[in-house]
Amino acid sequence: METFECNSYLYDTTGFGGGSVDAARFQDELNLLGSDGWELVSSFSTTQSQGSSKSIVCIFKRKRI
Repeated sequence: METFECNSYLYDTTGFGGGSVDAARFQDELNLLGSDGWELVSSFSTTQSQGSSKSIVCIFKRKRI
């Protein structure tokens, strides 16, 4: 039976009131996790006032060795 380990990654948005994402930085960080064998399973944003995203939460898994 295969077993997996999980990892959560929190990307904080920037800008006054949040909501700004540096797409290149975000992609670089996701690619770094991918190169370590992590597979993205799910992602969602957390909201603060008036629908602005405070952060993006990414859930990863990889096979346990």
